[in-house]
Amino acid sequence: MKFILKLAGTLSVLALVACGDKPVADSAFAVAPEVGAAEEAVKLITADSMRDHIIELSDDKYEGRGPGSRGDRMARDYLVEQLKALGLQPGAADGSWQQPFNLVGVTAEQPAVWRFAKDGQETTLKQWDEFIVASGVQAERATVADAELVFVGYGIQAPEYQWDDYKGMDLRGKVLVMLNNDPSWDPELFAGETRLYYGRWSYKYESAAAQGAAGAIIIHTTPSAGYPFQVVQTSWTGEQFELQAGDEPRMQVEGWVSEDAARKVIAMSGHDLDALREAADNRDFAPVPLGVSTSIAMDVSINRVESANVLGQIPGSDPELNDEVVIYTAHHDHLGIGTPDASGDNIYNGAMDNASGVAQLLAITRAIKALPEAPRRSILIAFVGAEEQGLLGSMYYAANPTFPPGKIAANINYDGGNIWGHTHDLTFIGLGKSTIDGIVKGIAAQQNRVVKADQFADRGYFYRSDQFSFAKIGVPALYLDTGTEFVDKPADWGEQQVNHYTDVNYHQPSDEYDPSWNFDGMIEDASLGFWTGLAIANSDTMPSWNPGDEFEAARLEALEAVKD
Repeated sequence: MKFILKLAGTLSVLALVACGDKPVADSAFAVAPEVGAAEEAVKLITADSMRDHIIELSDDKYEGRGPGSRGDRMARDYLVEQLKALGLQPGAADGSWQQPFNLVGVTAEQPAVWRFAKDGQETTLKQWDEFIVASGVQAERATVADAELVFVGYGIQAPEYQWDDYKGMDLRGKVLVMLNNDPSWDPELFAGETRLYYGRWSYKYESAAAQGAAGAIIIHTTPSAGYPFQVVQTSWTGEQFELQAGDEPRMQVEGWVSEDAARKVIAMSGHDLDALREAADNRDFAPVPLGVSTSIAMDVSINRVESANVLGQIPGSDPELNDEVVIYTAHHDHLGIGTPDASGDNIYNGAMDNASGVAQLLAITRAIKALPEAPRRSILIAFVGAEEQGLLGSMYYAANPTFPPGKIAANINYDGGNIWGHTHDLTFIGLGKSTIDGIVKGIAAQQNRVVKADQFADRGYFYRSDQFSFAKIGVPALYLDTGTEFVDKPADWGEQQVNHYTDVNYHQPSDEYDPSWNFDGMIEDASLGFWTGLAIANSDTMPSWNPGDEFEAARLEALEAVKD
């Protein structure tokens, strides 16, 4: 895969070989005439254009852009108007700008206390402070009656690692207590400190439901989750949205408890949480019945609403390649109106998450449309919905794609943005997984930056944003995230900023636009996405997953399906 490009402000033309990581000497290639036009186009990625979109979409009038809400509809209408103004074509079916999907809103009336009993003794946990619980069923009542708690370690079945936490035990009707994350003590096992999908809460609930469990309780710790308990409180309280249930296994209740609360409940059984946790770090671990029982019942309100993915298309200029596509994504939703914070603010504006990602994508779109000729492959701009509810919009698109998966060259995803300034580095969530690596490294080098893998690998970001939905159908994916080595700042300054945002603003009403934001780094990251997409769209061949990657088989199957 060979292409020539030149970044604005540089003096040399970079030729990259995408199947490797080495830049090729510019003397080996002539300057393509379209390079100058691309240099001019990328200059349209500016702070002012992105700032205006962020301020607009995170305004209180959008009410936090909760799925199916008035603010959600307003945001989608705004995005359609922006894509129209930029000259795109509708990208959904039947000439539409929006790909609608139905959502089921589930609101459980959480009890004030959750009681656990053994041998006549009782331990009571307080809602909000010690536990959060949601309904696992789309019904008007969720009920667990006198069910025994069983500690199941990490709740993981991974044949490729010869790991099975269930060991064939009959767990039907039980409430499973499980650790967050996945085992991290061995770098050869579950990728060490890098969190895999096995460590995600969504996998754990799916895994417990597959065992026939009545419920599951995840033990929260800030290190194992990657965020404080307040994120659980705000994210899992109020209306929770799902796609319409099918015939998949489901539990009655899905809960979280704080570590201290878990200690109290487990102590009733005569066991110690630390000892159980240590035992769970071994392949020979078997489920531990705790002899503690619980009952819980919740009235559940069901609300059926509609959201949509907003899709705009730039048809490719090459008759032989324009049926293939590079898809850019950013989710347009946030949490809507929820529990007030200490100041009484109850609007979860989502300025960083993800008005900033939407703004970068609009800036990239503007730059692509400024090219005198469209890229060879088509470009699809996809503002997907209901990401905060479990990647629902991108999951729906992946199940109902407007291009066959084998014709989707790559997905480039933006979820958040760098609001702190220039960096010496760039975080590539998914580095080492596909041949996109070489492209990104070469472009970053022209920006005088180095590419790093996920710098908070224990948080499992690859499985927490929309590129995961595309990867599951075989599409090589790139998720760009903020670097941590900030120009003219102390070595640990960047990590401090990221952690402060996570601890204080993530999924909180305080995620609002601040005039102090520095857009220099966001411009760099959006520009890199522009060049990366252009490179992939103009290449003779499409990217691929690296041999042995977890998504390689899905890619090969997708490619086979579109063979002539």
